[in-house]
Amino acid sequence: MSLFGPAGDARRAARRWDVGHRRADMSPARLPMTYVLPLRWHTDSGLAELTSYLRWLAGRAEVLVVDGSAPELCARHAEAWRGLIRHLPPDPAERGLNGKVIGVLTGVRAAGHEHVVIADDDVRYDDAGLTAVHRLLDRVDLVRPQNYFDPLPWHAWWDTGRTLLNRALGADYPGTLAVRRSTFLAMGGYHPDVLFENLELMRTMRAYDGSEAAPAWLYVRRLPPDAAHFRGQRVRQAYDDLAQPARLLTALAVLPALAIAVAARRPALVLGAATSIVALAELGRRRAGGTAVFPPATALAAPVWLLERGVCGWLAVAQRFLLGGVRYGDTRISRAAHPTHTLRRRLRPH
Repeated sequence: MSLFGPAGDARRAARRWDVGHRRADMSPARLPMTYVLPLRWHTDSGLAELTSYLRWLAGRAEVLVVDGSAPELCARHAEAWRGLIRHLPPDPAERGLNGKVIGVLTGVRAAGHEHVVIADDDVRYDDAGLTAVHRLLDRVDLVRPQNYFDPLPWHAWWDTGRTLLNRALGADYPGTLAVRRSTFLAMGGYHPDVLFENLELMRTMRAYDGSEAAPAWLYVRRLPPDAAHFRGQRVRQAYDDLAQPARLLTALAVLPALAIAVAARRPALVLGAATSIVALAELGRRRAGGTAVFPPATALAAPVWLLERGVCGWLAVAQRFLLGGVRYGDTRISRAAHPTHTLRRRLRPH
């Protein structure tokens, strides 16, 4: 059950979204852009909803699904999407630990347009979002939209605390980016052996001196994962901070600071810190009209999320030094993302 917003689960919300868009968009304008969706499913529980979204999307842009799912699922997808979108396997010539990156490299190279949207399977654009991205790509090489969860079950509320803090301090890390294909190919794509693939793509673009836009007002809906998937992602998401030392040190300081305050019997310090964190998250919520998509109670999730990150940050560091990396599918990945200066040296060896 959702804590905020429309009642009901993701499937009912998606049906409402689909019906509403079909009514509002009787004559959709097709944009000269390609939508790349790297896919690797282990179950088809969301196939009907995703097919509905792809049907809507196919009227707006070229759609490529690069499918790294098991063979029986790939066959089912090919049947469901025949004549609707382009359904491709990952390029066998590509090698790397991160299957999503392999899917993106395959899809961008196969794209028929200069403007390319890259999106996870839970991202749900609307006409306004696609049009805004298309226009921004006329001016920049990479666009970084802002995701929000709808519907908002408890675990999506929890993770929105992270989103609001990121918005208050700069920009969030969404499940979708958009790039100019020519720039992406000229810089050679991005490294496929990292965990935090979106950060790697953004840093590679910066190392190449590509231009970037991160409009805080460009809201793109995202479906929440189920609670079990959310729980399984906590340490893995904390591992991303290994690529961002300042964020990692902040996370690692949370538990010692809390322990000191408790040992000193200073609950006012804890309350004051939590209040400050909520206030910071509220700034992020109010930024660029965010109150339209982030309900008021989401700011209260920020100290809860930060405490969780404080615990998971230590677990992530332990996995790095004791196990050599974090589990990703059937392997482990040791590096979250490369520093920009390292990428710059690779792109400009001389």
